Amino acid sequence: MKKPNVQLLLTGNELMTGDIVDSNSAMIAQQLKELGLDISRKVTIADDLAILVNEISQLAEHADILIINGGLGPTVDDLTAQALAKATNVKLTEHPKALEHLTTWCKKRRVKLSTPNLKQAILPQDCTIIPNNQGSAVGFKVNYLNCNIYCTPGVPRELKVMLTEQIMPDIAKSIPNKLILDVTRLQVFGLGESTLQKMVDDKLPDWPQSIELGFRAGMPLLEVKLTTTNQKAHDQKHIWQKKLIQILGDHVIAQINNEPLTLAKHVLLKLADNNLKITTAESCTGGLIASMITQEAGASALFEAGFVTYSNHMKTKLLGVQEQLLNNYGAVSHEVVIAMAQGALKNSSADLAIAVSGIAGPDGGSEKKPVGTVWIAWGSKNNLKSVCLLMPLPRHYFQKYIASIGLDLIRRELMDSQEIPYYIIERQRK
Repeated sequence: MKKPNVQLLLTGNELMTGDIVDSNSAMIAQQLKELGLDISRKVTIADDLAILVNEISQLAEHADILIINGGLGPTVDDLTAQALAKATNVKLTEHPKALEHLTTWCKKRRVKLSTPNLKQAILPQDCTIIPNNQGSAVGFKVNYLNCNIYCTPGVPRELKVMLTEQIMPDIAKSIPNKLILDVTRLQVFGLGESTLQKMVDDKLPDWPQSIELGFRAGMPLLEVKLTTTNQKAHDQKHIWQKKLIQILGDHVIAQINNEPLTLAKHVLLKLADNNLKITTAESCTGGLIASMITQEAGASALFEAGFVTYSNHMKTKLLGVQEQLLNNYGAVSHEVVIAMAQGALKNSSADLAIAVSGIAGPDGGSEKKPVGTVWIAWGSKNNLKSVCLLMPLPRHYFQKYIASIGLDLIRRELMDSQEIPYYIIERQRK
């Protein structure tokens, strides 16, 4: 039996005018690929009922699986349910499960269930509900002309959960003979795609073609994927995965089994395992490290205070950095960043600290300390380390990358890693 023919229909005026950039189709394609499936046709149309009805009819006639994305909201231009009912020649009816979901959703948020919201419970008769625990609009599924049609929300975070938890497992059941496809994903920090590929080329030149090696760039974590499509390659994959991890070392954060964790979450888990707390003292990152930490649930048990001391005056007032150090060495220096970390530890109940002071740019640099210069300190009261790096990046990327490096250095500290990270080897300023 051949693989299912998968097609995709995206709807929304915003997509057609460029007000919204389509990232959902990439998300869908990536998840389908992990099942060994590809999208054979993708169509994007405006919020026009007649066009939508026509496209649904044509796509369903040739597809085994059709995913419709968008048009499930409460407004008049959300037409997916109406168009699907018309295309499949069924009635629109109030679905009890959709109504129950809406009622619960509104009750949790202490808002009144309005007439526009009720529109989201009016769905094609006899459709199967696809739960949405992130938003007000449920998804739904119908079978028409032997094509399974999945209707999904346009909000990316809602779509992602629905795909992962509901739709992809359902699609997997329809794949003939359960295609022998296996994907292992690794989270990596501190190595770019080209650097990583060169390491593989140099140290693993006999990498087998039957194990596809792929990279998905991200900020701050890079995802490395090892994909096999037959049993023989699958049986060998663990050997090559072990070899890959050996050459990447502690740049490998973790293997992704379900939802990937953030770098901050990995740090918090290691802090919890060691019953330790952390604090931050930030200048050039403006509190970004603290923000990354506190975005994670459970952070309050491990992080009680962070200090954003952008000016020299506040470095002295809040962290006790001596004016003499600032005058003699400048704010961007080993002496000051160590003093910032010491002050943060002294003024909190934390066991570990990250401190950063640098020149984010685009102005403020000098010949001795150019834009992109940053000092980072990390560790405990009795074991503080520091390093100076040169990262001449745009301001936003500089701040995010430096914040991530600070977290990574603490992660390595908690692992008792003796390895020197690639970003220090390449970017350390002597």
